Amino acid sequence: MDTPTFAFTQVFDGAGKPLRAAPVALPAALQPGQVLARIRLATICGSDLHTISGQRQEATPAILGHEAIGEVVAVGTGRPTLEPSARISWTIADSCGLCLPCTTYGLPQKCDQLFKYGHAALEDGSGLNGCYASHIVLRAGTHIVRVPDALPDAVVAPANCALATVVNAVSHLPHQCQSVVIQGAGLLGVYACALLHQAGVPHVFCVDVQPARLAQIARFGGIPIDGRPAEYLTARKAILTAAPHGVDAVLEVAGVSALVPEGIRLLRVGGHYGFVGMVHPHSQLDLTGEQIIRKHLTIFGIHNYAPPHLDAAIAFLARTQHSYPYAELVSPPRPLAELDQAISAAQSGKWHRVSVQP
Repeated sequence: MDTPTFAFTQVFDGAGKPLRAAPVALPAALQPGQVLARIRLATICGSDLHTISGQRQEATPAILGHEAIGEVVAVGTGRPTLEPSARISWTIADSCGLCLPCTTYGLPQKCDQLFKYGHAALEDGSGLNGCYASHIVLRAGTHIVRVPDALPDAVVAPANCALATVVNAVSHLPHQCQSVVIQGAGLLGVYACALLHQAGVPHVFCVDVQPARLAQIARFGGIPIDGRPAEYLTARKAILTAAPHGVDAVLEVAGVSALVPEGIRLLRVGGHYGFVGMVHPHSQLDLTGEQIIRKHLTIFGIHNYAPPHLDAAIAFLARTQHSYPYAELVSPPRPLAELDQAISAAQSGKWHRVSVQP
């Protein structure tokens, strides 16, 4: 079979404009450290939907998509441990490894020279910068993880965004947590329940207003709490019964700033609050400094993750793949040529992730 010279891609030209299929040339030669990978399966993240709807701005034209699993096609010099056909996942961020965020702050995802897959213009480098394509070119500063053969593509594809981010968030919680509230039962919330359940936290509550999403929570080790106004006051009693002095930690993963005051109320003195989901400008808080000070609260923000978090995410899936129904969270794949229909399916909220396949 002849080696292809072009990648099939779906190009985003801006909010309100139709996606367009376009061939993009594969590189004739790879630079040191680069990897050419074939996309096996990609999933549609909430941040992609925000970009498509115009809630967040990205350079265009661009190939969106950053959650995926791939297969190595070719490797540049300096990547001796990778060979063609290896199944891989990779960090959403490419980092320089030299600046202060990379070397001193422990935040390579905030690198001074940061590049993020699915968020870059076609004119940047090879142009094969996103996962809504048949191929992607991974850069030299990208951490790449081999995927165990036993893990299905649908289980792994969202790991390099949603799961790795939650691994990062959970790592900031107190070690002796007995009770945690997760605000949001989307994919981040589901993963948070599984991670905390596996860590032995006795009471992992997950609050959401969508009954269909809450119906999944118990299967991932969480305790569902109906967040709809008429039901919440009654459902909230389960939290207060388990933690009469307040919960040890709250993780906001819904992206809804209106949830923060209730999260503050639920926390015990000395509790921890992690902001994870509010990665958009519509996130002003109804909060006073006094509330934080009098309760001795620790509030932290989490955006993306570092390479060890992705390593831990893949290892966690390998260790727990038979404990939780991860594959049921992802839709059957649609052809990449039908990306517009897949986006509509993702916007409907029926699935935690909708998948596409070149």
